[in-house]
Amino acid sequence: MATEQQLDHVVQSPETIVQTMPDDGTFPNNEQLPLVLYRGAIRVAEGDPAATIEQVFAANGWGNSWRNGIFPYHHYHSTAHEVLGVARGTARVQLGGDSNGATFEVQAGDVLILPAGVAHKNLGSSADFQVIGAYPAGQRWDMNYGKPGERPQTDQQIAQVPRPESDPVYGQGGPLAEQWQLQ
Repeated sequence: MATEQQLDHVVQSPETIVQTMPDDGTFPNNEQLPLVLYRGAIRVAEGDPAATIEQVFAANGWGNSWRNGIFPYHHYHSTAHEVLGVARGTARVQLGGDSNGATFEVQAGDVLILPAGVAHKNLGSSADFQVIGAYPAGQRWDMNYGKPGERPQTDQQIAQVPRPESDPVYGQGGPLAEQWQLQ
């Protein structure tokens, strides 16, 4: 595994977009913690971009990673926060559901940090689109789809998900520390 110092050359100063997603009646989203989008946070032009993103996340305490895309239907996690790093390609991603949601174009090098409860869906992507997903230490994701009967249990679970110890890209002093009031 690469050291934090070895990864310094791949982490860049991003444009940061912060948006709180209110409950829309179907998806709980998260009114306490905003979603955070870092545009161009990780330089992915060289080598194996998926491995690079995995190493950055792991170096900052976010693990249990996977490689894939984003499902083409709304879903959310009530037991974990999630980070998605775009390794290849582009996509239009809807966050927060249909009624109160926002749509973002993401591309290689972008990172989305989704607090527990925020619905997400791939509206369309390039053929080479690949993301790396990861979770804070000790958190295990579940799958929820906005179906009747999921709530209020998922609301209670979301309220109990602890905040991560660090930003998945920038570590202890990263922008997420301020946005989510990390200790």
